[in-house]
Amino acid sequence: MYHHIQLAPFKYSPNDRIVEVQSIQQMVARQSHQKRTPDFHDKYGNAILVGGATFCIAAWTYTATQIGIEWNLSPVGRVTPTEWRDQ
Repeated sequence: MYHHIQLAPFKYSPNDRIVEVQSIQQMVARQSHQKRTPDFHDKYGNAILVGGATFCIAAWTYTATQIGIEWNLSPVGRVTPTEWRDQ
């Protein structure tokens, strides 16, 4: 029914590893020396993040304090127990 196919693992020689590491090092060196122009996120990303956080905090502060929600945080002092009545 099912046939198992076994693939031989890749064999690396020490020279292959050295070449691979050197090519990665060269690629990283090229990328670190390139000068790139700042894009939209570099220019405005932090300002948009701060503006959004400020708006969110202001909206929730207004909602929590000004629109008259009865939060009912604790019933202590407001609820008085009554006698149990059998019916």
